[in-house]
This record gives sequence, structure tokens and C-alpha cells, in this order.
Amino acid sequence: MLVGANPLVEVIPGLMVWTLVAFGITFWVLKRYAFGPVQKIIDERRDRIRESIDEADRAREEARSLLEEHRRLVSQAKGEAEAIIAEARKAADAQRDRMRQETEDDRERRLEETKRQIEQATQQALGEIRREVASLSLLAAEKVTRKSLTDDDKQRLIDEALAEIDFSQLEATRS
Repeated sequence: MLVGANPLVEVIPGLMVWTLVAFGITFWVLKRYAFGPVQKIIDERRDRIRESIDEADRAREEARSLLEEHRRLVSQAKGEAEAIIAEARKAADAQRDRMRQETEDDRERRLEETKRQIEQATQQALGEIRREVASLSLLAAEKVTRKSLTDDDKQRLIDEALAEIDFSQLEATRS
């Protein structure tokens, strides 16, 4: 194939001039009406993308800050919860100790009351025994003397008999 044989490769000076003129006009029209607005749209888009990236960076920093704040609050809440639990345990221990002391005091009080009642019953029983011993002593004295005693004589004999009886031995056997 020869260079000049193909009509598409053939150099025609008039066609070349008109092609350059058409290219120049097209270039000028595109530059004036298309390239400027397209460049403006591209610049605006670039600015919006840059603003979006900046906004995303700010949002990421804010999210990071909020996450740190959240972690700090959770840590603080855990500390407060542990303090509350410790305080509740102390209160429960104090309540348990107080209840134990109250129970012990109540037991001691009841024990003292029971001892007092036993002592009172013992004194009452000893009084009855004394009266019985005195009555038996009078009966024995009447039988021995074979005479009836007056009430004054009976009382005098009872007092004398009671004075002679040693009740400390009875109390010693009771303990």
C-alpha cells in the first residue's frame, strides 16, 4: 500500500484549512460555553466533596469524643455502683450486728427475768415451808404439852421456832 493511495490519508490543503478553522471554532465555542461551566461544576463538586470530607472528619472526631465520654461515664457508673454495693453491704452488716445485739440483749433480759421469777418463787416456797414447819411444831408442842395454846402463845412459839431453824442449808442445797 502506498501512502497516497488511500483517500483518507491523502493531504488536501484546502480541506486541512477548513478542518483547522472548524476545529478552532468548535474549540472556541466549547471553551466559551462548555469548558467554563463544566469546570465550574467540577470545582463546585470538588468543594462539596472537600466539605463533606471535612464534615465527616468533624463527625468522626465528635464520635470519638462521645465514645470517650461514654467510656468515662460507664467507668464512673461502675465505680458508683461498686460504692453503693459496698455501702449496702456495710448497712446490712450493721443491721445484722444490731439485730444480733438486740437478740442477745433480749435473751439476757429474759434470762434475768426468769432468774428473778425463780428467786421469787423460791422465797415464796421457803415462806410456805416456814409456815408449815411452824404449824407442825405447834401441833407437836400441843401434843407434847397436851394443852391448847392461845393465839399469842402460838405466835410466840412460831417466832421462836423460825429463829432457831437454819434456812441457809436449804438455800445452799437449792444452788
